[in-house]
Amino acid sequence: MSWSTSSSTCSTGCSIRGSGWEGEIATLTRPRPSPGLVVQPRRRSPLAAVLPRSLRRSAVVVAALAVVVLWLLVGLVAPLIAPFPPLEQDVMTRLAAPSGEHWMGTDPLGRDILSRILYGARLSIPVGLAAVILALALGTLLGSLAGFLGGRIDEVVMRATDLTLAFPTVILAMVITAALGAGVRNAVIAIMIAWWPTYARVVRGLVLATRNREFVLAANSLGATRPRIFLHHILPSTVSPLIVLGTLDIGHAILTFASLSFLGLGPPPDQPEWGSMIATGRSYFDHWWIGAFPGLAILSVVLAFNILGDGLRDLFDPRDRSR
Repeated sequence: MSWSTSSSTCSTGCSIRGSGWEGEIATLTRPRPSPGLVVQPRRRSPLAAVLPRSLRRSAVVVAALAVVVLWLLVGLVAPLIAPFPPLEQDVMTRLAAPSGEHWMGTDPLGRDILSRILYGARLSIPVGLAAVILALALGTLLGSLAGFLGGRIDEVVMRATDLTLAFPTVILAMVITAALGAGVRNAVIAIMIAWWPTYARVVRGLVLATRNREFVLAANSLGATRPRIFLHHILPSTVSPLIVLGTLDIGHAILTFASLSFLGLGPPPDQPEWGSMIATGRSYFDHWWIGAFPGLAILSVVLAFNILGDGLRDLFDPRDRSR
């Protein structure tokens, strides 16, 4: 009896002591991460926080976006970074080649070409944006009415688009500007009138394709009003294609405005504008810098907007996203 008692006491004490030693041993033998092997959380770059992944994968699209942002900033801060006033004339330095003082040379009146290009961004890019926004707004309104209401409204709008699209865009803009008179505002109106039919046709097609979808029919069966169905279910389906088309057309609008200015249908000749600067350079082929640098400015902006529009199209295309 005593043996069993001592045995049980020993076993109990040993188990208690064993449990304490086991805890210490487990603590000592627990693997500790090496300081050099600690995994740090991955930090997202500022570019990753701003751009979608599909755009970040293309270095060309990122570069195009950088060019667009750069030109927008140049237009904003042109008075601060321009080396000379854009209208300042210096007959003693007329037709000067690019040098340390005038990085892009001077024109026949001695005006600094770099300064005029920087100030030209303040005019050409806003004109392109304004013309596209106005054309997009007018085309979206008329195309939505034509596709959603149908009937005579659809017939009238489509015949108007057919009549407008029968003329080349630049030729029609030239005719309208010549009829209204030269000037920046008239050039914007001319570009808007020449381009709204494209947006109207696109929006009409999207509205016709969406108004018979299941979710639209379900909203109609639940008693939703026609304005609510259009604003909440049909109109949002047109946003992505219009963003892509509008981005592509901004570069074309800038080029069209430069063409009108080249022909003398834009702003006054003394106002810095890229198209009029190229028109000045056509009379001085030996002094290549007069027209070459404004042409490169137009090329960079138009190409950047086109590449950016292609990138947005790939972003909004579900088939490309699935790949």
